[in-house]
Amino acid sequence: MTSLNISRVMETLNSINEYGNSDQGHFRLAYTEEEQKAKQYLIQKCKDINMKITIDPVGNIIARRDGVDPTLPAVAIGSHLDTVYNGGRYDGALGVVAGLEVVTSLVEQEVSTLHPIEIIVFSCEESSRYNFSTLGSRAMIGDLDGEKLQHLKDRDDISLREAFESQNLILEDYKLAERNAHEIKVFFELHIEQGSKLIDHDKTIGLVTGIAAPLRLAITIEGKSSHSGTTGMKQRSDALLAAAELSLVVEKAAIAEEQYETVATVGVLDAYPSAMNVVPGLAKIKVDIRSTDRDSRTRVLTKVKAAIESIKKHRGVTISIDWMTEEEPVMLDQSITKIISNICKDLGISHMLMPSGAGHDAMNMAKRWPTSLVFVPSVDGLSHHPDEFTSQEDIASGVKLLEEVVKLHAIIVDEEGESSWKHVKSESSRMSK
Repeated sequence: MTSLNISRVMETLNSINEYGNSDQGHFRLAYTEEEQKAKQYLIQKCKDINMKITIDPVGNIIARRDGVDPTLPAVAIGSHLDTVYNGGRYDGALGVVAGLEVVTSLVEQEVSTLHPIEIIVFSCEESSRYNFSTLGSRAMIGDLDGEKLQHLKDRDDISLREAFESQNLILEDYKLAERNAHEIKVFFELHIEQGSKLIDHDKTIGLVTGIAAPLRLAITIEGKSSHSGTTGMKQRSDALLAAAELSLVVEKAAIAEEQYETVATVGVLDAYPSAMNVVPGLAKIKVDIRSTDRDSRTRVLTKVKAAIESIKKHRGVTISIDWMTEEEPVMLDQSITKIISNICKDLGISHMLMPSGAGHDAMNMAKRWPTSLVFVPSVDGLSHHPDEFTSQEDIASGVKLLEEVVKLHAIIVDEEGESSWKHVKSESSRMSK
């Protein structure tokens, strides 16, 4: 039995997207008035079904429906409401609305659970405003650098501290947002794919096996500026062409790792002095290499470094790596993935296993709690774009799946107030096989 109401889901999603809406897309940036209004709307919806509301020191919303035993760890569902510049309607917001619908459905069915259920709305998931992503979930696992937070400013020169103060938050209190391991039993995030694999394979659900982490490089290439008309081709030390050659190596090295779904991007290439009649004497590039396989990612880096040595010699330039950051890929809980896969089969929902090339709050939560990230299709692979779209039918399938997995882990309690523990234990055992 279910009282899931897809019309209500779409209505709630549409209402949230009224905040920050414009002809150019959605502008609901982290810690802005538009995001705050969306959060307040969500808070009221949670209060309407008698959920308890907590706002933690970094602005994360934790809406809680107590279980029969409120001392037990919570089954948590979460995502975010902030957007990028010119964002779409579904990224993040869908996961929050799905969680609200699951709890609303349980309330309407008068279903009690042994474990509490939480809806978590994370702050500052997107990096658009402060060039710093998943701040809320990082705070929740105690993985924030306070010194770095002190210096963050947006493009309008508004500091993170000022943004916090505008919402009655104190930056120095960020450590108080950390939660203990015993507070949460499991975490689920429903999200649009932001790619086209599900569409290409005609699948409704993607079960994420791991989240790729970036290895990033900033590279400076120094050649020699000279007159474009008087400098012979063999006499040049062209920094731009050296950068272009290195960029092609990045592409080729990633293609060679295709079986691991490794990707690499040169997202920035600046050349100086940037004049048509001057051979560029300086170029700077920034490289992003991502994979869920650390060894594969390292092989790409090794090829890039080898190419640097070769290009230096035959082009007569100097090349330096200014900085390199390296994050670890995050693998998600295999046992939960297996359980959800079997639920998909029982429900007749087509699905596939897949990695995520994009980061999500789930990747931080997975470092402390068993975590699952579930994708629904994003038409044409569009995301972070005003035309972002996921069909109502696919949303309904995702929310239905989420309800089933939440009920299984929160443990339904029967009318006599006793836990159906034996049934749940048996069902969990079956699902994990």
